[in-house]
Amino acid sequence: MGKRDPRVDAYIAKAADFAKPILNQLRETVHDACPDCEEAMKWSSPAFMYKGILCGMASFKQHATFGFWNRRVVGDARGDAMGQFGRVTKLSDLPSKKTLTGYIKKAMALIDEGDKAPRTPRGPAKPIAVPGDLASALRKNRKAHIAFDKFPPSHKREYVEWITDAKREETRTRRLQAAIQQIAEGKPQNWRFMK
Repeated sequence: MGKRDPRVDAYIAKAADFAKPILNQLRETVHDACPDCEEAMKWSSPAFMYKGILCGMASFKQHATFGFWNRRVVGDARGDAMGQFGRVTKLSDLPSKKTLTGYIKKAMALIDEGDKAPRTPRGPAKPIAVPGDLASALRKNRKAHIAFDKFPPSHKREYVEWITDAKREETRTRRLQAAIQQIAEGKPQNWRFMK
């Protein structure tokens, strides 16, 4: 038997008036199609769990959304906003209850088969273009040069962006000096905010 979450009740109660019937209908349709689903809050929005995330819904000031975790469930989806059914502003924007039930059952079957949502392949990391003044300062400080070479790309990129984002030459010079000192100590650029 499925489980309802009082936080979803509160979420729907706080939604805009146009969204309440949409969210309530989506909720009932999911529970009818998947009696074993459990409600949860994911990313501050209602989600329906069935051996993992099945689907979720959300409401905003002027639209609501609904979508499946595995995007292959709905082949002809519009996919704008956050869900596969676009910006839902009225009940008639949703597919029929029968169609939606079919999608939910398809999503459940994919989960039962062990089919995971495909990940978007990442392209190769962009090379980090170290500006000349930073490269020169690193060559002059052996300890900083060795530490910078050992940094992961994210730490290198943070320093490069911090230095190159300076609008005035004085700011850039000050940041460059601070960067060399911090790098020599093995500290990432945002070391103050790390635990």
